[in-house]
Amino acid sequence: MAYAISDDCISCGACAAGCPVNAISEGDGKYVIDADLCTECGACADVCPVGAPAQE
Repeated sequence: MAYAISDDCISCGACAAGCPVNAISEGDGKYVIDADLCTECGACADVCPVGAPAQE
């Protein structure tokens, strides 16, 4: 199950920088994960300072 970013996102960009498959981009008010590209590696969750990325 792919990861998604919750409304807790502070738009710092750490998740996008940490994603090895470039599945994360800046959205409207928070970052978003493309579920089709997400490999469920958890790298985004590991680097997020507020724990916004989580598996759906």
